[in-house]
Amino acid sequence: MWRELPLGNLAAINSGGTPSTDKTEFWGGDIPWVTPTDITACKANYLFDTANRITKIGLHSCSAKLLPAGSILFTSRATVGVSRIAGIPVCTNQGFKSLTTSAGTDGKFLFYQVQRLRGAFERYAAGSTFPEINKKDTARVLILHPSDVRVQQKIAAILSTIDTAIEQTEALIEKYQHIKAGLMHDLFTRGVLPNGQLRPPREQAPELYQETAIGWIPREWETSELERVCQTIVDCPHSTPSFLLGGVLVARTMHIKNGVFLEDEASRVSEKEYQDRIARAEPKPGDVILTREAPVGEAFVIPHGMKICLGQRVMLVKPKAALLDSDYLVAQIYSGALSTRIAELTAGTTNPHLNVADVRSLLLALPPYQEQQEMTQKIKAMNTKIHTQQKVMQKLRQQKLGLMQDLLTGKVAVTVDTPAIEATA
Repeated sequence: MWRELPLGNLAAINSGGTPSTDKTEFWGGDIPWVTPTDITACKANYLFDTANRITKIGLHSCSAKLLPAGSILFTSRATVGVSRIAGIPVCTNQGFKSLTTSAGTDGKFLFYQVQRLRGAFERYAAGSTFPEINKKDTARVLILHPSDVRVQQKIAAILSTIDTAIEQTEALIEKYQHIKAGLMHDLFTRGVLPNGQLRPPREQAPELYQETAIGWIPREWETSELERVCQTIVDCPHSTPSFLLGGVLVARTMHIKNGVFLEDEASRVSEKEYQDRIARAEPKPGDVILTREAPVGEAFVIPHGMKICLGQRVMLVKPKAALLDSDYLVAQIYSGALSTRIAELTAGTTNPHLNVADVRSLLLALPPYQEQQEMTQKIKAMNTKIHTQQKVMQKLRQQKLGLMQDLLTGKVAVTVDTPAIEATA
């Protein structure tokens, strides 16, 4: 049997506090003191560490309360309704309405219900200059739940299974991203030999390297200004496109992220406007589109079959065939010497931007063309691993949303004897 009761009937609601920052004896103790920043930085369900700790006298000097492990840490200010489970005893600052469950309520089940009902808490906090939900309103949000705590525990166990799969996938993505960062550093400093192996490091084989204006590079490589190895580098038209629901794709800065053009989210223009916007140069597959402002330094290679024109604050770079590989250029923009130079050009400015002259004069390391392609193949292989796991992550999150809706509303019946599920993606 399911019933609906106010949250205040199912858990004690605890506010937090902050010891005086003027009293050094209140700080640096062994009691974890949680802030909303700790909550948003914690990617797992359970929080085990905090940026700051306080002493026992600091705890007793303010309205903070030591909460037992298993408490639900629930943010109540600015960003309302983000929650984690305390993995250890903690206290919080005043930006929380933390929950300690009463008898007959499973803490993990309540944690998932609070997640599902975040919008209800946000509605109570809406309408003020600084969104905040008070203790009274927190307590009145209605929580649907099975009266049998064992069923609550079973539902929580099912959802925990898929959360574990999500956390493992996140960890794998992070691992691959670290591997990719190291790989790209090695590729851009050591390159690839004809046998597919990296050259020995310069410390082991200094005779294989030469010093240049952009650092040490293999002797077989050259350095070149970007304009020398490109057919053209042109800025976008300086007019605002008229966007349509259908039509030809237009490259805008907001739709270029991490080397990928987000076609599904992209804007479009009419055929006539497309023709007007390609008057100086028509973007072709294999060309590179680079953002020059808001933000600077995002880029992608136009894929085969894509028809697109330039929006505002982007520029078009057309590498010369057999001299500069487009994928190598984009990789350099994100992680190589070009990335470093772009950062130098835009550092310290209120509105960071690049102009065409800046881009044309960018100096890059230029391996032989075949070696560029071999390097980018290694990068693409790692990108494929990352993108595969990101798709798995997306499917798992969709699966979790569906399960939460089904299980936490009673739409799909769960009993104590319901078998466990296996998360799939």
